[in-house]
Amino acid sequence: MKKMISLTLTVAAIATLAACASSSPDVIRRSDTQTLSQVQDAVVLSVRTVTVDGSQSGVGGAVGGVVGAIAGSSGSGVQREQNVLGVLGAVAGAAAGNALERLSTKEEAVEIIVQLANGDRRAIVQAKGGETLLAGDKVIMVTSGGKVRVSRAPK
Repeated sequence: MKKMISLTLTVAAIATLAACASSSPDVIRRSDTQTLSQVQDAVVLSVRTVTVDGSQSGVGGAVGGVVGAIAGSSGSGVQREQNVLGVLGAVAGAAAGNALERLSTKEEAVEIIVQLANGDRRAIVQAKGGETLLAGDKVIMVTSGGKVRVSRAPK
């Protein structure tokens, strides 16, 4: 029972951390509000679906390692056996935590290739948002704080 509770807590912690990070073009970071952004007009040349690999910040491994150590060493028996099981539980928990974090932060995205008015071309990868862009669409590229997002141009 304790192991099931520990696993549930690990999954919940990693899912909570993953939900905090968003690369959606529909979500604007608080630090980007009330700042001047550069806007460029462009035309979409192509759009293709890509997958952004999940991240491994180490938080999933750390949480999994602690939970695994507690679960592994919480049984009855000789102290030495409990210590060995605690170490094995920590290693297994860390590996599982890393894998869960990587899977929970993986996301579907699009690579958008645009052509600017001066003829230059740019490629931008961003998470799928509420807009579906197609080749030939007029768009704007908004650059703020080193980040770029592409959205349909206003009419």
